[in-house]
Amino acid sequence: MCGIAGIWWVDKTNGNPSLIKEMTDALLHRGPDAEGQWHNDNGLFLGHRRLAIIDLDARANQPFHFMAR
Repeated sequence: MCGIAGIWWVDKTNGNPSLIKEMTDALLHRGPDAEGQWHNDNGLFLGHRRLAIIDLDARANQPFHFMAR
């Protein structure tokens, strides 16, 4: 299983990037194969742990994001 964590700072502050890293680290048991964090300027932080079962390619790592959106 994979795991996902997120925080949305509604006051649009930069928040604390180390907090989403700690949350992602706490999900290690959900997926030891890869991890990723992402945040935007609106206070949204996402973290992901990956368990690679079918698609073993690193291009399948998450969280996915599109710069144009």
